Amino acid sequence: MIPSQPSQSSPKKVVPEPCKHPRVQIVSRDEDSEYVECKECGDVFESSELKDMAIEAKKEIEEDEAAS
Repeated sequence: MIPSQPSQSSPKKVVPEPCKHPRVQIVSRDEDSEYVECKECGDVFESSELKDMAIEAKKEIEEDEAAS
């Protein structure tokens, strides 16, 4: 008889909270666009995306408050 081993539960995947990019610095600029790098997570993206992220976050907060 083979001794049974206790079943190992799969480790829970912890989904880290997405970075809200609180501190950024400009890394590149040209005629049409400006790119920034987040000082917290290192992501590089177009500065207009940062504005879009802020708008989306504000909408989520307003929706959460309305649901309460």
